[in-house]
Amino acid sequence: MRTNPFSEALQFLLEAKWTTGVFWLLLLASLAVAAWNWKLDRTQRTFPHLWTFGARLLLGAMWWQQSLWKIPPTYTDRADGTGGLRYWIGEMVKYAAVPGQSHFAKDVVLPHFGFFAPQVYLGEVFVAVSLMLGVFTRLGGAVGALMAANLWLGLYRSPAEWPWTYFFLLLLNGTFAVHRAGRFLGVDALLAARSSEASRRSLTGRILELIS
Repeated sequence: MRTNPFSEALQFLLEAKWTTGVFWLLLLASLAVAAWNWKLDRTQRTFPHLWTFGARLLLGAMWWQQSLWKIPPTYTDRADGTGGLRYWIGEMVKYAAVPGQSHFAKDVVLPHFGFFAPQVYLGEVFVAVSLMLGVFTRLGGAVGALMAANLWLGLYRSPAEWPWTYFFLLLLNGTFAVHRAGRFLGVDALLAARSSEASRRSLTGRILELIS
């Protein structure tokens, strides 16, 4: 049962698991990158930059937290192996807004769960790292928006879900992608500052420009 967001946040930060250690590393790295940007570039020292950084960091933390009940090899956080990712794919079979999505989940994803489950887990981890560090944020935000769209449509008719939750998640991730949120006190800002006109014209430079 939920208690309050403050005690639950503290519990999450102090939980004795390897995932907590990784989260702390991501959190400290994110703060260090923000501080380095703040020191190097006066234009980054604005309230909109701080706000965007905080929102990006928190949304990335949400993606990290949501990946914790999908950890391989069982893709669930229950000792008996129930629930987890397989359960929610089953919910999509029942409640998807679009029949084609329901059939795909039932006839393709569930029979080949071992193929799709790692992609879902790694996708959420990538989005979490991308947003928390502000690295390749255009790509991370776009992937997050697509995953949110899948949840929005896949659980749209579920009586226990509020569809606007996933729609707002889609909007937030999409906004971070469109506005290049990683260039607000993130790694992407450092990459942009170091790139020259010549490097941006190269294939690698064009790819980096596209995804960050």
